[in-house]
Amino acid sequence: MDNSSGVGVLDKAALVLSALESGPATLAGLVAATGLARPTAHRLAVALEHHRMVARDMQGRFILGPRLAELAAAAGEDRLLATAGPVLTHLRDVTGESAQLYRRQGDMRICVAAAERLSGLRDTVPVGSTLTMKAGSSAQILMAWEEPERLHRGLQGARFTATALSGVRRRGWAQSIGEREPGVASVSAPVRGPSNRVVAAVSVSGPIERLTRHPGRMHAQAVIDAASRLSEALRRSG
Repeated sequence: MDNSSGVGVLDKAALVLSALESGPATLAGLVAATGLARPTAHRLAVALEHHRMVARDMQGRFILGPRLAELAAAAGEDRLLATAGPVLTHLRDVTGESAQLYRRQGDMRICVAAAERLSGLRDTVPVGSTLTMKAGSSAQILMAWEEPERLHRGLQGARFTATALSGVRRRGWAQSIGEREPGVASVSAPVRGPSNRVVAAVSVSGPIERLTRHPGRMHAQAVIDAASRLSEALRRSG
């Protein structure tokens, strides 16, 4: 099969990146894997390094660079948002409550998609809203699987404890009752990317009068199912 696009320099750069997919390579290794002349392989690898698509390891070998991870994350976010609409709408229809999708952004979480309850009392969180990482069931989800140092920092001043997050990891879902806002309850579950890392939290939220003081009993399974559908969509396209 001919892999030529007709743009020679791009074809050769693609050869270099494909060669690095299997792991670190010396210049000699790149030449052997790509069939490129040594000066060409070196020139392309250094140019790709300038654009952060290639980097060097501690031994000076060429490796795939951080820019590729950034681009992959952006593509993953697009796939997540493309799938989120129908999944959140179904979750809203099944539970009768407003449904949201949150992603972490630094020390805050941002609502990136939502399906609002159509009538009556509802917990409205507009898309684009930034909320605290110190309270709420989706904050618990986005925090629970963090590495220990970031987890410890995040717990300072939080309305939930390390013990609570341990329970979240064990159960696979979180609930909050009046934690972020008085009178509001919510249930959340994790969305996982292809590497199994938690990339988002799916939630339903509404008045405690409807969700009761045990909202997980009512809605945890529906929220887990929605999160699983989004995780599966990311895995299929990952």
